[in-house]
Amino acid sequence: MNARKRTKAFNMILMLFVFAAAVLFLMPTVLTITNSFMTSSEISANYGSMFGNMTSDKKIFISDSVNLKFIPDKVTISQYKEVLMKNSDYLMKFWNSVKLTVPITVLQMIVAIVTSYGFARYPGKIKGLIFFAYIILMLMPYQVTLVPNYLVADKFGILNTYKAIILPGIFSPFSIFLMTKVMKRIPVSYVEAAKLDGASEIQIMTKIFIPLCKSAVISVGMLVFIDYWNMVEQPLILMTSDEAKMRRPLSVFLSQINTGDIGLAFAIGVVYMVPTILMFLYGEDYLVEGITYSGGIKG
Repeated sequence: MNARKRTKAFNMILMLFVFAAAVLFLMPTVLTITNSFMTSSEISANYGSMFGNMTSDKKIFISDSVNLKFIPDKVTISQYKEVLMKNSDYLMKFWNSVKLTVPITVLQMIVAIVTSYGFARYPGKIKGLIFFAYIILMLMPYQVTLVPNYLVADKFGILNTYKAIILPGIFSPFSIFLMTKVMKRIPVSYVEAAKLDGASEIQIMTKIFIPLCKSAVISVGMLVFIDYWNMVEQPLILMTSDEAKMRRPLSVFLSQINTGDIGLAFAIGVVYMVPTILMFLYGEDYLVEGITYSGGIKG
């Protein structure tokens, strides 16, 4: 077999592997969407034993009783009527997620852009040490900082409020680290040309750095949004009072909903996925470009 045929065979095997991986990756999402249109009786017949293990003290052997079904026998939207029209609790929890995630994402990106601009434009030993400290903080799991965040929030009297979650989220080192690496790739000649034209620092940042880093800003913003949209530990630890529990995001309630009406759980899961899916469809090109080129200047 010559080199050309070997390359063609390798590419074919690679394509089959990627296709199989994509199918496996998408299967849970497709199952969630299709099962959300099934009747509760059909879902119970297919998955009843599996969900029964979650509420029953007696565990049930389920390997022969679970039926993964993609096409419902009877299509119904009763679960969506319950989620979107009849019961306002689920929409309230959905908006709790929005009220937490959107401010964190917007404010964190503002802080990241300004801070990264400073690190990229004015390097030095002290700023290098500060940036190194940011990297160390980024490597630490969030669970490690939960206890200090709890103590600080309690000290400042913001425990059981959105501020206890939003304020630490605004100054996350993740976006600052990535945006700094991106901005450092912008040629110095661009800045020197802008200075010769009399541009101020704010103009250099807003007219040169931000436009050149547009793909990176959007891609990092998407990653930050998805990360905090799916947060669970922060609300569980920092919002513990009875009143604060009602303001927890929908992500915390998903596991609790699963123990009740299974069909309703699928419908709520689909509603919960809508913002991230729409964001990915809108910003897919920016995400790929931001990751591939890291915001670098393309010729």
